[in-house]
Amino acid sequence: MVNLKDLTLDQIKDLLGRLGEPPYRALQLARWLFQRGCPSWDEMTDLPKDLRARLKEMALLRGLTLVQKQVSRRGDTIKYLFGLADAQAVESVFMRHTYGRSACISTQVGCRMGCRFCASTIGGLIRNLSPGEMYDQVLAMQSDVGERISHVVLMGSGEPLDNFDHVMIFLEHLTAPYGLHIGYRHITLSTCGVVPGILKLARRRLPLTLAVSLHAPNDELRNRLVPINRRHPLGELIPACREYIKLTGRRITFEYALLAGVNDSPRCALELAQLVGGLLCHINLIPANPVGGRDFSRTPAVRVQRFKNLLGKAGLSVTVRRELGSDIDAACGQLRCRVLGLNG
Repeated sequence: MVNLKDLTLDQIKDLLGRLGEPPYRALQLARWLFQRGCPSWDEMTDLPKDLRARLKEMALLRGLTLVQKQVSRRGDTIKYLFGLADAQAVESVFMRHTYGRSACISTQVGCRMGCRFCASTIGGLIRNLSPGEMYDQVLAMQSDVGERISHVVLMGSGEPLDNFDHVMIFLEHLTAPYGLHIGYRHITLSTCGVVPGILKLARRRLPLTLAVSLHAPNDELRNRLVPINRRHPLGELIPACREYIKLTGRRITFEYALLAGVNDSPRCALELAQLVGGLLCHINLIPANPVGGRDFSRTPAVRVQRFKNLLGKAGLSVTVRRELGSDIDAACGQLRCRVLGLNG
């Protein structure tokens, strides 16, 4: 049994072609799957009954199971824990912004990157998510809130560039007219610094926003906080970012989680300004959410502002990320760890 949402449109056309169906049937079917999120073959009324019967025997209409849902006090953030067919679970977040409705999705169950302050990596990597499992997170949130999702960020659990091929199929459907038709400029993909993946993505020349989780301005500190830096140090990462900017013409966002007494000193701010100066980039400062089992605390607001001011004086574009959902296990992986009893 195949999950049709895991296939590309061409693969769906090939499958239907083997059943003797014309190519236009693939678009009809794709609209039911990716645009309407149809849960039943019987509802696909513009497809012949005999085709629906054959598809029912060979293909799955599999969605996600809602395990838990948390709504922030302000009502602008909803966190979901979705159950998968193999009894694993992943987190997703719906956020209301002034500019639209945003869905933050996971790309893997767990994560193998090992970032020291992140809850997603507790327990390591279990497996990659399929394209359909990523897509179903968006459909499930959109259906639950009854509002159109206009922006998608791949910033939940997992490293998107560690699941490159499945992520590309997901993006193909997400942006297609037969799908949710969300423009690439409304999509952000976050990476902790998988240099080969950054270069591979750059060659695709997709006009999405690349966010690089930097979190440290030098190799010594980044080796401790973001272990992939030992494999791809800043001397490789920054040139890869420069190449990405060159090939896509897109500004990169550098994510920088501020950890009290670790990476929030004036010296770190000046090192960061020197590291990324001259790049077409934006710095997004993140007051880190406390994570159980991790020995880090967030930088006080006054020191966040001092750090921001130093970067601004150095000529960098910089903002402090608006805090959403701190009362509902906001950090990626927190809800899953709590519900499943994982420890740091």
